[in-house]
Amino acid sequence: MSKKTSSKTATKKSTKKAAPKKTAPPVATPKPGECPKGGSHEWTEEGTETYCSKCKEPKVAKSKRAAKERSAKPAKKVKLSALDAAAQVLESSEQPMNAKAMIEAMTTKGLWSSPGGKTPHATLYSAIIREISVKGKESRFKKTDRGDFAFNG
Repeated sequence: MSKKTSSKTATKKSTKKAAPKKTAPPVATPKPGECPKGGSHEWTEEGTETYCSKCKEPKVAKSKRAAKERSAKPAKKVKLSALDAAAQVLESSEQPMNAKAMIEAMTTKGLWSSPGGKTPHATLYSAIIREISVKGKESRFKKTDRGDFAFNG
């Protein structure tokens, strides 16, 4: 049972080439503050608008964002991550600490607070172990005993 193709269903491809589309030459848009006709021109102000003194073309307006003066914003207080806060706690501590003790110390010092998780100590423990395994000797932490960590500085 083989399929037969009939010659009636076969179509021939057209050999004619499509004519290239004619496009308009690109129009050079002036930069903000430049004369629309190009070149260096002097600007004169008449009322509320500014015109080129040579060609009498209006000046291209600057964008709203560029024209708007930006006021200096006060620096945002950067929140510490749990790992950064734990490193600070361990650095100030003389003894190794476990993850629960680090979480309590970070909260009492105001360095970091849990965003609502039920087991932040488990998350911190996991992150410290991961940093030790990835960075090795360059890690900020070192494991001293089962569940206890010290600052590696």
